[in-house]
Amino acid sequence: MTDIVLTERRGAVLVLTLNRPDRLNAWNDELEVRYLDLLAEAEDDPEIRAVVVTGAGRGFCAGADMDRLSEMESSGYAPPKSARPRTYPYTLRKPLIAALNGAAAGIGLVEALYCDLRFAVPTAKLTTAFARRGLIGEYGITWLLPRLVGSSRALDLLLSARIVLAEEAATFGLVDRLCSPETLLDEAVAYAQDLAGHCSPAAMADIKAQVRADLARGFDEAVGEAHMLLENAFTRPDVPEGVRSYLERRPPAFPSLPPRG
Repeated sequence: MTDIVLTERRGAVLVLTLNRPDRLNAWNDELEVRYLDLLAEAEDDPEIRAVVVTGAGRGFCAGADMDRLSEMESSGYAPPKSARPRTYPYTLRKPLIAALNGAAAGIGLVEALYCDLRFAVPTAKLTTAFARRGLIGEYGITWLLPRLVGSSRALDLLLSARIVLAEEAATFGLVDRLCSPETLLDEAVAYAQDLAGHCSPAAMADIKAQVRADLARGFDEAVGEAHMLLENAFTRPDVPEGVRSYLERRPPAFPSLPPRG
């Protein structure tokens, strides 16, 4: 169970590797429980300021484990066994970066969309997959995709379930940065380390929450919320430290986020 998701610390960045390479890291209950548990631990660890998730072997996550889907044909749909909702990664306060080293299909693509940014090798194959399995758009993908790529593009990807290479996906915003296979993980980690070393954890958590909430708010409401958050920001030590470190030309020493619990 502990080896189904590998962990590696790189300074203030935690690297999580989905580790079922013989099944292209296909998603099952054990993988889900372990992954969400590790994210929850990272959320409450003051030493971790950003997380990168990738896959072992040739793929990121090829979607739901077909053995599990076959079981549900006879037994019916069974909800996930994790104590946390499957959407938990989307609520993480700390930056979460996906390093797509290969195929991301179905729920594998959903997990990539829960991340804040997606780095990918150009040949990574991305597909929603659901319509070709007789399934609906699962776990919020019909909410996430239109906001990333527009409704007509989202419908194209959802209805056709066609395979899109990351090189094409980068042209319409589904992938944020293309990297070579040799440098993918290092580039994703370097980006995360830059956030960890130079950006306020409290400010990043607030900004993530703002962006999520503002997707469903009008402009005036968003501006009003920003004014309230700005007043609160000036009560924290982060603003003085951000100004001082800039004037003194040194890296900032921002305080860590307190545990969510």
